[in-house]
Amino acid sequence: MLSTNGEYQSLDIKETVLPVASSLTEVEEKLTEATVGSPTRFYGRYSDSMEMYAPANAVAEYLHAHASWFSRCAEPMKVQPLGDNGYTLIIGRFGSFGYDVEPKIGLELLPPEQGIYRIRTIPVPDYHPPGYDVDYQASLQLIENVVSEFPATGDEITRVEWELDLSVDLHFPRFIQRLPKSLIQSTGDRLLNQIVRQVSRRLTRKVQEDFHQSLGISFLGNTEKKR
Repeated sequence: MLSTNGEYQSLDIKETVLPVASSLTEVEEKLTEATVGSPTRFYGRYSDSMEMYAPANAVAEYLHAHASWFSRCAEPMKVQPLGDNGYTLIIGRFGSFGYDVEPKIGLELLPPEQGIYRIRTIPVPDYHPPGYDVDYQASLQLIENVVSEFPATGDEITRVEWELDLSVDLHFPRFIQRLPKSLIQSTGDRLLNQIVRQVSRRLTRKVQEDFHQSLGISFLGNTEKKR
């Protein structure tokens, strides 16, 4: 639901996968070659917003009832409930240099505090990530009675403004560690940004469509910002 601050070319995650491991078992076998040394950290700070053609209290009620829409809107990602306010997500398989991962992470959607909604990483029970660690820290707030960039059908417009700090630590096997560190870092940062941008656009569009449909409000659909 968040997109990057910078300009990145949209891509299909499947197209970014260089020789994909046939299964997570194969990935784990590669890792046993030796993931020695310190992990490589890839980090991004992202922000974006989406407009809802309704008052803030209606948007807040919808966000609070995430159990009724989150799994549906997150497709094609695989989602499973995790506790009262959490979900386990399988993002999709991707990688580069012949090294591939299929991240599974737990996310908790916290109730608002002083008007700020937060999403944070939580552990997935009985799951040990093979060679990676993800830290996802997002926040959002509702800005009511904004002036829309696009024509709206409703009198009241609420903007949902997001910020995300995302870091991924990867323990690479030896055959990756032989590559120049600058090449590994730049390739990983670019891939992370592109994946976040693609997922955010898809999720934003689905949430907007689902929200407006739930209220019987027409949604015109041009949600991408012109930068």
